[in-house]
Amino acid sequence: MFAKHDHFKMKEHVMPNIPVEQTLKLVDTTANPAPLGLCAFGITTILLNLANVGAYPLDAMILGMGVFYGGLAQVMAGAMEWKKNNTFGTTAFTSYGFFWLSLAGILVLPKAGLGAAPGPEAMAAYLAASGIFTTVLFIATLRLNHALQAVFLTLAVLFFLLAIGDISGSAMVKTVAGFEGLLCGGLAVYTGLAQVLNEVYGREVVPLNLKAKT
Repeated sequence: MFAKHDHFKMKEHVMPNIPVEQTLKLVDTTANPAPLGLCAFGITTILLNLANVGAYPLDAMILGMGVFYGGLAQVMAGAMEWKKNNTFGTTAFTSYGFFWLSLAGILVLPKAGLGAAPGPEAMAAYLAASGIFTTVLFIATLRLNHALQAVFLTLAVLFFLLAIGDISGSAMVKTVAGFEGLLCGGLAVYTGLAQVLNEVYGREVVPLNLKAKT
């Protein structure tokens, strides 16, 4: 049996001059949080934009989805992306999660007497700022897969259309934005579920990139 100092001497003898990074390897066994964030964003976006195209009124169903699924679930996904050292995922999911929470607050707070309802100019600024933010994130997706590029491009367009619809008061622009939002939400759900299916089957069963012509 070795004394403490003899134990360390033996370890030095067995592994002389070997850097620590060559003897210790950490393996990330945590799940991919991106599908959660993408589906939370996508499904909530689809349901909101169904209201925008007149399928049903904006009611507590949308608010509930915005707070809990579009909001809190995305914030959770962002926190998990932080754990995975993914700056893009952390920034995107956390930001859009809190966007949904803030949107719910904008709708509910005036009715609770906790502030005046924003006018068209304020809402246009709110949406345009989100559009600019999304445009920058879209530039980042140019290093990622085509599906994510489509999600962020259509989302940036959606924000700008909604801003134009608010500032102009045009019902037609808002309806066009609603249909464009359905496309954006559908792309997000596709991207999220594609990652789930590809991981479960251990191969690409649902493509995330366009196939290059040969």
